[in-house]
Amino acid sequence: MPLALIARDARPLPAEAEYDTIVIMQTIITITHDQTEYTLPCTILRSRRKTCAITIDEDANIVFRVPSRATNRQIMQLAKEKSRWIITHYLEACARKNSRPHSDLSDVQRTALENRYKEAARSYIPRRVAYYHAVTGGSYKRITIRDQKTRWGSCSSKGTLSFSWRLMLAPPAILDYVVVHELCHLTHMNHSPAFWQAVEAVYPDWQNARKWLKEHGCELVL
Repeated sequence: MPLALIARDARPLPAEAEYDTIVIMQTIITITHDQTEYTLPCTILRSRRKTCAITIDEDANIVFRVPSRATNRQIMQLAKEKSRWIITHYLEACARKNSRPHSDLSDVQRTALENRYKEAARSYIPRRVAYYHAVTGGSYKRITIRDQKTRWGSCSSKGTLSFSWRLMLAPPAILDYVVVHELCHLTHMNHSPAFWQAVEAVYPDWQNARKWLKEHGCELVL
């Protein structure tokens, strides 16, 4: 049976823990694009999911998330079919990585500052969730603050809302967009037209906010 492929770059995916057994494998893929051969390290995560997904994070790490039954040949075929997407986003991620602002903070200073931002996030983000929840509706059980660099927020099927503390480094309006985005997942666990309509009803400027995160998310570091 052919496998469906969802190609994404730094967009939220369901937590792998939701798929139970995970088998991790490191490998190398070779892709020829525009007469140039690229040899790229990548990670393959096999789990009890039904679709395949390719993600490329801000550090240019390539990850294939595939069903347990997916063969290496099928994975390599998917890589070949999506070679243009992979190379384009890989090179973009490398460029963003190389253009990150330089920090003169020591490890001790960075850790101390991160801890203060995390503490602030645990106080501030739940208040923004409560503010917008009155409008979006739905039901959630808890809010967690995590240390994620590109997965700005997520909403699990069990009603857990998770947010990256790094949103505290973004303009307040951008943080609000992520809050609204995840709250709307409480009633639309997808990215259907109905979901985006729900987001727009509460946050009309969502497209610009989404664009800002894509262009400047790599700068939200200390």
